[in-house]
Amino acid sequence: MKKTEYAIVDIETTGGNAGGSRITEIAIIIYDGTKIIDCWETLVNPQKEIPLPIFALTGINNEMVQNAPVFEAISEKVFEMLTDRIFVAHNVNFDYSFIRYQLEEAGWKWSARKLCTVRAARKIKPGLASYSLGNLCRSLDIALENRHRAGGDADATAVLLDLLIKCDDQNVIQQMIKNTAYDQRLPPNLPAADFEQLPQKPGVYYFYNQDKKVIYVGKAVNIKKRVASHFSGNKITPQRQHFLRDIYGISFEVCATELMALLLECTEIKKLWPVYNKALKRFEAKYGLYEYTARNGYKYLAMGKIAKFQTCIEVFNTVRDGTDVLLRLTEQFKIDHRFCKYSTSAEEIPVRANDKQLPPVEIHNKSIEEAIEHVLTHKQSYFITDKGRVPAERSCIWVEEGQFYGMGYIPAEAVITQTEEIKEYITRYKSNEYIMQLIHSFATKHTHKVVQISK
Repeated sequence: MKKTEYAIVDIETTGGNAGGSRITEIAIIIYDGTKIIDCWETLVNPQKEIPLPIFALTGINNEMVQNAPVFEAISEKVFEMLTDRIFVAHNVNFDYSFIRYQLEEAGWKWSARKLCTVRAARKIKPGLASYSLGNLCRSLDIALENRHRAGGDADATAVLLDLLIKCDDQNVIQQMIKNTAYDQRLPPNLPAADFEQLPQKPGVYYFYNQDKKVIYVGKAVNIKKRVASHFSGNKITPQRQHFLRDIYGISFEVCATELMALLLECTEIKKLWPVYNKALKRFEAKYGLYEYTARNGYKYLAMGKIAKFQTCIEVFNTVRDGTDVLLRLTEQFKIDHRFCKYSTSAEEIPVRANDKQLPPVEIHNKSIEEAIEHVLTHKQSYFITDKGRVPAERSCIWVEEGQFYGMGYIPAEAVITQTEEIKEYITRYKSNEYIMQLIHSFATKHTHKVVQISK
């Protein structure tokens, strides 16, 4: 049986992502599990300027790499040293993504099993204050010379790996380097236990950073499968690399249905405003239909932008949506168009009480009131009932006067004599236009699950 050999790698680069940055130095140490059998390092000409902050960190400047080989010239050497060996690095996905990307640019198709010494140290030496290479070396009395240079960091990582192998009485490393092991894909700072506890059920999951702050909220039909998909593939964008490095924990909440997961995801994003959530932050109504009374005594209907602490009759995603509704109201209730403002930029038409051919104030205002009452009364109240998280319960989504009221679960043994009693099992949530679009779409397709609430 061939003995497992490890290629311990460290690189220095011009920046933080493989797609837009380049390698400036590389060191590779070959270790057979007991001793070092080969080592090699070189500066690399990145063929681009080295930013000043990178020089301040590594000490590598443009003059030092000017006459160094470009990566393509050393690609065959790198490929030969890495082939058929376990790729080892501290925060392995960073180094792996750069080398894989630049090898592919040079014409070499390469992949390898990976071992992250951050993850391995967390498992074999739990409870340490920090698992950065510098702090680990201080905690474990490992000499670290020439910090932030490829050769110095690779030497320290090799000593660290040797120590971890000698302390590994639970066969942790062998489990981690299996092709099927989740450690091949999980972010470096995420405990495997957090991933292993995830259920294969619908629900919402939360990613946390080092300070235990939520940085991402997602929904899934299968939580475990969806979370795993975040860690698969070889995307090399800066945002993805920063995202994966920031994940230190996961929690979840099981939901009975995909719709409930969607609603919970939306409300949690609005409440927590996680830094890596982008899409759902944009889904919010921007315009409203307002009513006001002018000094001449006439009531007006107007489209306007939604502002805090203002109450509107109805909300809309676009001015056009609101204008269409307002036009229908003016036709249905015979409202004079001079008392309507159809655009947020349109100037109000001045109307004086003694103008000829104006409707009487009382008749006009009554028409406005009837139009408003029509909009409000046509906001339905209903609830959607569906399966629960377990057979002994039912789920419920409650809509009151056209707005999402909340959702919850009703135990099978609960005795409900009046519809309002269901609210005892409902958790309140804030409504918004996007949530109501989701609920309305579902209710339209699944009418048999909708129960109307009489007023």
